[in-house]
This record gives sequence, C-alpha cells and structure tokens, in this order.
Amino acid sequence: MAGDLLVQNATMILPKRVAIGDLRVVGGKIEAVAPGGGLDAKDGESVIDGTGLHLLPGAIDPHVHFREPGNYDKEDLESGSRAAASGGVTSFLDMPNNSPNTTNKATLQSKIQRASNKVVTHHGFFIGATKNNLNDLQSVEGMDGLCGIKIFMGNSTGDLLVHEQKDLENIFSNTSGIIATHAEDEERLQHRIEKFKDRTDIRAHAECRDAKCAMIATKRAVSLAKDHDHRLHVVHLTSAEEANWLVKNKGDLVTTEVCTHHLSFNQEDVERLGPRGLVNPPIRYEEDRSTLWKRLKDGTIDCVVTDHAPHTLEAKSKGYPSAPAGMPGVETSLPLMLTHAKNGRCSFSDVVKWMCEGPARVYGIEKKGSLIEGFDGDLAIVDLERKRIVADDQTWTRVQWSPYEGMELTGWPTHTVVDGNVVHRRHHHGGVKGEPVALPGSAGRVLTFRTQ
Repeated sequence: MAGDLLVQNATMILPKRVAIGDLRVVGGKIEAVAPGGGLDAKDGESVIDGTGLHLLPGAIDPHVHFREPGNYDKEDLESGSRAAASGGVTSFLDMPNNSPNTTNKATLQSKIQRASNKVVTHHGFFIGATKNNLNDLQSVEGMDGLCGIKIFMGNSTGDLLVHEQKDLENIFSNTSGIIATHAEDEERLQHRIEKFKDRTDIRAHAECRDAKCAMIATKRAVSLAKDHDHRLHVVHLTSAEEANWLVKNKGDLVTTEVCTHHLSFNQEDVERLGPRGLVNPPIRYEEDRSTLWKRLKDGTIDCVVTDHAPHTLEAKSKGYPSAPAGMPGVETSLPLMLTHAKNGRCSFSDVVKWMCEGPARVYGIEKKGSLIEGFDGDLAIVDLERKRIVADDQTWTRVQWSPYEGMELTGWPTHTVVDGNVVHRRHHHGGVKGEPVALPGSAGRVLTFRTQ
C-alpha cells in the first residue's frame, strides 16, 4: 500500500547537487523536492524530522542469493528482505541457483508468489540458463518480475553450468533482455582445481581461481555480446586485468559491477578472516582492489552490489577447501560504502550513483534510484555522524554473522522507506539491528523492467 510522507530539513543527495530541504511523497510517489525547505505538513501524512540526517534514494542491490527455495537454514526471502531493509536497500534482484533452480516459468512464478507473501521491499528475479532450456528462457520474456538471464560460465550449481561455445551462441542469438554472466573459464578452472587439490591454506583459493580464469571468460562473454548484438552484464568483477581491459573494450552493450567485499578487502584480510573471507570469484590482491576503485570512479564499472550469499558458520568451520564460498552483505552494504565516503575514498553522491542510479540504469528499472519528482518514494534516511560496530548477533541474515564483524561503520539508516511507508527504523541510541515496522508481504512490489 502506498503511503504519504514528508521528510523535512534533511541533507538531500540529489542527482546534480546536495541541498538541505524537504521532500514529500504522496501515494508512494515523490511529489515535491524542495531545496531550502518550506513544505508544511498536511493532515494525514507522516512526518520525519531529517535535521542532521542525509536523505538518499533507497539502494538497489541487483545481486543477492536469498536461498529460497531449498536452503532455508541459510536464508529465505523474508529474512533476506528484512536484512536488506535494515541496511537501506529497498529493491533486490535474486539469483536463480536455488533448489530447485529457477530455470522455467513455473519455478519463476513460484518465487514471485513466495515473495509477494513474505518480503518488505521491491523485488525481481533472474532465470537461470542451462544447456537445453532455450524454450523456457524465451517463454518468460517480458514477464513482470524477470530482470534477466543468468549464465554461469564456470563451476556452478546443479545444471546451471553453460560453457560450451555452441550452447552460449544459442542463448545469445535467440534471447532478448539482459544476460548477466558469472565469468570464470570452466576448462582452466577444472585444470587448476586438480592442480591445487592438496593445498589447504586459504591463500590457495585466489591462486587457483586466478585472474586469468576470469579474464578468459570475460573476453569470451563480451565477444558473444558484440557478435549477437545482445546486452551483457558481467557480474562481480574482481581483477585489475579485467577492469583495465574493459576500459577500451566495453562498448555500449556491456555493463559490469563490483562487490562491496572486493572494494573493502584484499588477500591479507582473507588470511585474517579465514573461511569467512572465502568467495567466488576470490578476493584478490591490493593491486586489484585499488584498480577496481579506479575503474569504478572513471565509470568503467557501473554499479556496486553485494553478491549476498550466506552460508552457516558450521559449514564455514570446515576450513579451506571444504568450506563453501560466499558471505552475507546486504544489510551492511550502504553503511560500508558511506563509511568509505566518510573516510575520503569517494563522495556521498558517488555512493548514490553506484548503488541507486547505476543498478536502475543497468537493468532498466524505471522511476527508481534518484530523488526526482515523479519517481517512486523509496528512501534511505541515514545518520552519518553516529557510528555503530557490526556484530554477528546483531544481524538480520538468518546465518547470524558478518564478514565485517567488529568494524565501526557510519551511515546506518534511521528510516528505510518503501513506496512512502517506513519499513525499518533505527533509533539514535538504539542498537545496530534496529527494528522492523512492516509486516511480511505488506510492502514492496514485483518490479518491471524496461525492454533493452
């Protein structure tokens, strides 16, 4: 249900400037943006005093794994959406590697229906490509809730691996919309996994799944996109080699993303974190991290995501190489990036560009990602002065841990707003976790995506 809301005296991160003022949401849409203020409260609308606070568009995370159906001990759509809302994320796009995998209209419709009863944020879903489900991919084109096709070019779940050239050509030449690809070369990957099979030190992970594995697959995916005039999004870019190559080779058809953990950690951190720092593709070296920042700032990389992929601490405790790869991150992503901005790594406007405007542009999500009159009333009101320490037992994710445990972050949302309704809030003197406001299924809509 759409709400009416007035935010007064906030520092607003607008598309081309930062200004203190007021913003009004009517019927779930931004009706007025007033730099300098002057908007008076009306009967029946909720009012938030934004004095000393920053007002941002709600963040969009286009890369999460909320594990439903099949792995409810790790996450489900409700717990994932709660975690997102607590961190100022008002829209998410969920990946298809579930149990069963989302590879046809029936499994896609099932996820959409599940979400309608559980989540408190906007939502969309990928369909997964297999070697033989072209008809299924074609059958869902243009369907509400479908954000794109996901291709795993290397080492994937169940039947989602697609790495033979003929199969990739078939998909790129006979589908529409956006293809998001996990770019690691399967042939090289399997060769190196065998080569490194006796290593148990976690340093081996980045050595095994090296930058060349990623580079080969990224070049191949970009070539397929250009050969078939097909939109491509390369997910979770990790290496300096890829990022630098894309500067001159992206073209208009290709976009890409970087994860918060690849911007925040390097290999030294992985050795400190142990299996908590184990992800695919791996966290690499300081040269890679610094280059990713450079290419994010120059526009080569289009958006910042989390690849929120929780596993239980029990599973992680098995150590390398038995521990599964993946970490939670959706509820800390916005505070983490705002902390980077606070520390001078980028500007607050940069964070909005990368976490709000960028995902909306890449996936063709209309009326989202900016504080503009007529856009959806999805907001994050954040406190950039109050610092809080991340703690495992203060997380909303079902697995109850964070790779950022013990880190002091700023920019925690005081209010997360979906369609003009507050869905999560955090009091000034309250704990890190905050408190939910909306009931499951009472807020958020299935997203629609502009044909690209």
